[in-house]
Amino acid sequence: MKPLFNPSLMCMDLLNIKEQIEILNERADMYHVDIMDGHFVKNITLSPDFVKAISKVVKIPMDCHLMVTDPDDYIESLAKAGAGYICPHAETINSDAFRIINKIRANGCKVGVVLNPATPLSYIQHYIHLVDKITIMSVDPGFAGQPFIREMLGKIAEAKRLKEENGYKYIIEVDGSCNAGTFKELAEAGTECFIVGTSGLFNLDEDLTVAWDKMIENFNACVNA
Repeated sequence: MKPLFNPSLMCMDLLNIKEQIEILNERADMYHVDIMDGHFVKNITLSPDFVKAISKVVKIPMDCHLMVTDPDDYIESLAKAGAGYICPHAETINSDAFRIINKIRANGCKVGVVLNPATPLSYIQHYIHLVDKITIMSVDPGFAGQPFIREMLGKIAEAKRLKEENGYKYIIEVDGSCNAGTFKELAEAGTECFIVGTSGLFNLDEDLTVAWDKMIENFNACVNA
């Protein structure tokens, strides 16, 4: 499959949301929306209200990453706000994973699951076949701009192996430090969707159109080297 690019909206220029969304609508494959509650992680970022507000201008799926202690509290509001994917952390749902997965689907959304760096793929082995997307955190969650955790390359490769051996349909996505310094190794390990944030996209140029072109040039140069 062709590589997918998923800009992290918490890294965008929030003073120019509409302008930047209009640029990304024509380029990105989905929008990554980080929702943090100040408990599961210490930071607080975007919200269901933010999703609802930008739904008026977005033209591609919104991928909502729930860094929250109780994801059940967010599912219905995010679905009503226009979410395309709802992606709780495995660490927060393993006591009721099947109910949460069914609830996300019942609300008309695709199901993702997110794994912290120290959480193995075996943690989700009993429902891995039910998810549409697996997001492997390559940094500890909660803050932008952290260094890449190289040990995650093996986890990505394992997710690829399981997918190929069992015919699973999930997208293999990586969140954290996806940029010119990591694109090649991530792609070779099996990453299919790259969440691009500060280092991978938004800091490449003040003009987001130019920044996007630079990001694609960086990616192609890396993977074809």
